[in-house]
Amino acid sequence: MFEKLSFIEERYNELSKQISDPEVISDQALFAKLCKEQSDIAPIVEKYKEYQALKDAIEESEEILADPDMDKELKELAEEEIKESKQKIEVIDGELKILLLPKDPNDDKSVIVEIRGGAGGDEAALFAGDLFRMYTMYAEANRWKTDILSSNPTDIGGYKEISFSIDGAGAYSKLKFESGVHRVQRIPSTESGGRIHTSTVTVAVLPEVEEVEVDINANDLRIDVFRAGGPGGQCVNTTDSAVRITHLPTGLVVSCQDEKSQHKNKDKAMKILRSRLYDLVQSQQHEQIAQERKSQVGTGDRSERIRTYNYPQGRVTDHRIGLTLHRLEAVLNGDLDEVIQALITTHQSELLKGEQA
Repeated sequence: MFEKLSFIEERYNELSKQISDPEVISDQALFAKLCKEQSDIAPIVEKYKEYQALKDAIEESEEILADPDMDKELKELAEEEIKESKQKIEVIDGELKILLLPKDPNDDKSVIVEIRGGAGGDEAALFAGDLFRMYTMYAEANRWKTDILSSNPTDIGGYKEISFSIDGAGAYSKLKFESGVHRVQRIPSTESGGRIHTSTVTVAVLPEVEEVEVDINANDLRIDVFRAGGPGGQCVNTTDSAVRITHLPTGLVVSCQDEKSQHKNKDKAMKILRSRLYDLVQSQQHEQIAQERKSQVGTGDRSERIRTYNYPQGRVTDHRIGLTLHRLEAVLNGDLDEVIQALITTHQSELLKGEQA
């Protein structure tokens, strides 16, 4: 591990020299690339320097203890310094191991979130709306921008399905574990007998990708335009502004009708299609590289039940890690940090076990 840390520190210093070179500064693309590389490894270098400083402090204190001419009080201070430094080193050692774990290349990306009502009819659609609100409030708390890409609202509120982007650095790193089946247990407003119903909603979190990352052949696309339906005003409903794009090789179909402009709907549909194709390729690669140890936080399978929201008990339970919180209202108001951090920590622990195996 320390050979790797030493190499990273050398690389950091080398990058510092390169980004100070006038020739590099004049090449904006190269300059940006080197700055990003340095920024990515900076937390590792800073933590490694903390580690080295503590090691130096221990050596100095040990020299004091070994000196027969040093007074008793100074030696006691040196013993205390060694004890504290060793405790800190133990913590930093664990932090360095986590920092050195292979990084998901998608972690820094923005995301596209797709929410669909599952079992439960109108109640599932209403809860899809609740989850949409939860994620948009979480995005607001992180100062991320949200934009609805496509939606299919119901007459009583909620959505049969809704796709939206969350634009912010690191959004994928925090939201990637949200993919799966979310279950809600509550008494619907239409239930006269007061019985608790169980409904489900599926969530898919896809990394947003650029055109250069996914090569889409225009000949592989069938693009249909049609008149938008549902709410949206007279202009939307009386012009062929809605767009449906079919990717013929995979059969993937994306429709967008929220915008009045056919051009804008096409752009949004292509954005969703790129992310779905990218996700499809990644899923196939993950299947080919079968892992011996399956992570406790799940496989990202859309059919996997990951969380239950129980209204009568005010409870949220994440089944992958056995976490239960009795603060349902706060979670649905976007306070997801405790759940997300627990998922990240568990995932990191599983990765560490894999590295040590």
